Amino acid sequence: MASNENPRHSVDCIDEAEDAVNNLRTALARSGITLPSLRMDLASYARETPCPLVELGRCDVGTVRMLAAVLPKERGAAR
Repeated sequence: MASNENPRHSVDCIDEAEDAVNNLRTALARSGITLPSLRMDLASYARETPCPLVELGRCDVGTVRMLAAVLPKERGAAR
């Protein structure tokens, strides 16, 4: 890590990503949707300065249809 970087930066990025995954999992559950592979991408931790990626994973066609049904139909309609 470069000496001028904030040592908490990596920890904060990981915490933020984990919170985002948990929030998405909760929001999807409210709509009755489960993405079995939703998790942190462990390979993204391997960088010198981790910047985590989220693995949305694979799902079946029924889950894809449920996702499409609950997403806003118009551009800009998301909260």
